[in-house]
Amino acid sequence: MITRPFGPAGVPVAVIGQGTWGMGERRSSRRAEAAALRLGIELGMTHIDTAEMYANGGAEEVVAEAVAGQRDRVFIATKILPSNASYAGTIRACEQSLKRLRTDRIDLYLVHWWSGRHPIADTMKAMAALAARGLVRFIGVSNFDVPQMKAAQAALAGERIACNQLLYHLRARSIEKGELPYCERQQIAVVGYTPLNKGGFLRGVVADIAKRHGRTPRQVALNFLTRRPSLFTIPKATQLEHVRENAAALDFTLTPEDIRAIERAF
Repeated sequence: MITRPFGPAGVPVAVIGQGTWGMGERRSSRRAEAAALRLGIELGMTHIDTAEMYANGGAEEVVAEAVAGQRDRVFIATKILPSNASYAGTIRACEQSLKRLRTDRIDLYLVHWWSGRHPIADTMKAMAALAARGLVRFIGVSNFDVPQMKAAQAALAGERIACNQLLYHLRARSIEKGELPYCERQQIAVVGYTPLNKGGFLRGVVADIAKRHGRTPRQVALNFLTRRPSLFTIPKATQLEHVRENAAALDFTLTPEDIRAIERAF
């Protein structure tokens, strides 16, 4: 799996990681979900994204099971609900996530989305305090537009925003007009979530390109969505064949003609 410098610090992070939305909801499925994540780690998809919201912490518990015995190989990102993002609430939510993840630090801690419920200055002050304590390595945001990112940056003394996690798939490319260029100027990584959008667009042009390369439409989509140095993505997969498919999505190069054809189609 290819890694790239991530955010201002430039730490190497897997370009294609693993999402966990929907995991942990049924205890009967957790063993299989953890096995899928473990396979992804073996194949180099060591960036695992989760959130306290997912299954009310259940997804974090699945991640803990998956990374047991190999924590140092993995870059774990988790997110705080805006409703919890007061100063004290941020500290408390982080500590609870650490317990569920069974780890001593979170690699990337993100505000899940913007909310006026708590001042962003209080949230960012708490994030900086968590970083100072070594509980959080990097601070991020999710679903923030450019003005919201600027407000978060202005409130974050002594630290920098490492990434913005945003909806990004072939039929949702609006971030290319605003958030992506801004992040690139600021050396902020962009992590695209829901990159396959249930596969509804993986026919036509995408399928034709996949056939020419001897690849799958899913792999073509993931390859396109990570074509710029600032872009990372976190597809979720619970079926082992899909894990293997995602892990091999960067084992080929789209031609300029391929990229133009996708851009015309979407």
